[in-house]
This record gives sequence, structure tokens and C-alpha cells, in this order.
Amino acid sequence: MHIRDSFLAFVLLTAVTTSVNAAPRAFITNQLDNSVSVIDTQNQHVIETIKVEGKPAGVAVNQALKQIYISTPEGGGFAVLDAEKLTNLQKVKVGGASLGIAVDRQGAQVFVADWYENSVTVFDTKNFSKQKTITVGKSPSGMTVSPDNHWLYVANRVDDSISQVDLNKLTIRNTTKVGAHPFGITVDSQGKRLYCANVESDDISVLDARNLKRLATIKVGARPYAVALALNDSLLFVTNQDDSTVSVVDTATLKQVDVITVGDKPEGISAHPDDQHIYVANWFDNNVSVIDAKTRKVVNTIKTGEGSRAFGEFITR
Repeated sequence: MHIRDSFLAFVLLTAVTTSVNAAPRAFITNQLDNSVSVIDTQNQHVIETIKVEGKPAGVAVNQALKQIYISTPEGGGFAVLDAEKLTNLQKVKVGGASLGIAVDRQGAQVFVADWYENSVTVFDTKNFSKQKTITVGKSPSGMTVSPDNHWLYVANRVDDSISQVDLNKLTIRNTTKVGAHPFGITVDSQGKRLYCANVESDDISVLDARNLKRLATIKVGARPYAVALALNDSLLFVTNQDDSTVSVVDTATLKQVDVITVGDKPEGISAHPDDQHIYVANWFDNNVSVIDAKTRKVVNTIKTGEGSRAFGEFITR
């Protein structure tokens, strides 16, 4: 092999290795800026800002297709971003005011909650054709998919309920009452427990994820917005909007064990794939707080854009 050929082979190998080993990225919606800040989680700084019109709010990561979906409540749908090139690919119309957004575990379907139409619309991710619109409760917001890809869970804010959608049939299997105005939800890695932040009752509902049986109610801070799990599901982190704090709940005892001060008006929260670091979007401070779950301390604050929300699971793997 010639020297030139050897050099080119080295460059290609390096590029492939870099791509494979690229650090996870956090996609933070800045609603008042009509933009998305992209954070390189290894270097802990914003590497790109992508313009997204329509007051972007919700975020979902399609790991299989290397795409990011951004709900646009004032745009009546969602934007599709390339997770590697950090570019806009297309806009998809839904209607009404899209807020919550989620992707199935295989990356084949994207689910969009319509706040005004009280529905969840299902799209195929190959060509973004509409597959079905499912009527749920009033003002659907947070959504998450079970690890086995069997269930979609939907928080119906005005109805104070959680709906469980069968993804094989695309029909509702069960609906259960929770606290006042549920918003952000998450399910554990075993698909056993579902956690829901109830904004108006200042608490967390804990449900059996299989049948939605209510297991416990945990008091947290003022106006809890969203939730995330870390350290092998042993700790639940909850953003408290009006306290500018994050509550830490021990999932074994189902008790609050710590309170961490973050930025003003924390909203979106997501766990890093290392299962140790938690990213919190602070709406009024226009930044992101990074929490070490082991020490329960804020270890970094990253400047983003105006009105950072990042509602959903917003970090790639």
C-alpha cells in the first residue's frame, strides 16, 4: 500500500471511530428563541444552535434513525432534525397544538400529543405518513414508551389521568386517575413502575406500569413538572418549577431524600446514558444545570437560549 493510501485509510478509520464513539448530545428546545441548542455532553458546551420555528417545546430521540423530533405547539406539528449533521430535515403537520412527543423503542413510530384536540397521532418514521389518531384524555402532555415496546403512556393534564395505549392495536387499554394536572412521566428500565409529576397537587404518583394500579403518592416541591431516573432506577429526580429545585426520591422507600437548587423555573429533565448525570433545562435562566446523581450536586451550568424547556427525553445514546 502506498503512503498516500495508508494515510487515507487512517483518516477514514479515524472518522468512523469518531462517529461510533461520539459523545451523547443533549437537544434543548429554547421556546422563546425558536431554536434548539445542541450540547456536546463530553465537553459540556453548546456546539450548535438550530433554528426551529413554532415555539419548540417537546423533544424525542430516534436512536435507530439518528433523528430528533421537536414538537412545535404554534407550528401545528413537529420538526425532524438530523442528529449527526445537526440540520433541519423536514416539518410534519399534525394540527392543533402539539406538545408531548415520543418515539417507540424500535424507532418505527413517532407519537405526537395534541393539547387542544385531546388526541395522540401516530406517524410512521419512514415517510411520516399518519397511521392513526387516538382519542385520549383532555390536554395530553407527557408521554413515554415501555421498555418492551408494548405500551405508550400518556399524561392527560386536565383529566388528572394516565392513559395506557396498546401499541400492537393502537387502542387504549386502561386509564387511571392520578394527582392534579399530571405532566411529565417516565417508566423504569424493567417496565414495572411508572412515575408521574402532578403539577397542581405538588406530588408524584407511582403506578404499576403493567396495569396502572396506584402504588404510592410522594410529596415533592412546588409545581413538579417532569421526572427522570438514574443510578439503576434507584433515584428519581423531579423538577419543581416554582421552587427552582430538583427533588430526589429514593425509589426503594418512596420518600424524598434530598432537594437540589438549580436554575430558575426548571422544566425539562433527562438522564445521561452514563446513568449518573442529570440534565435540567431552566426556563427563566436560559441555561441547563448538570447534576451528578451520586453526589447530588450541580457540577456544571451550560448557557443555552431564551426559554429553555426540553420537555421529553432529549439526550442521544
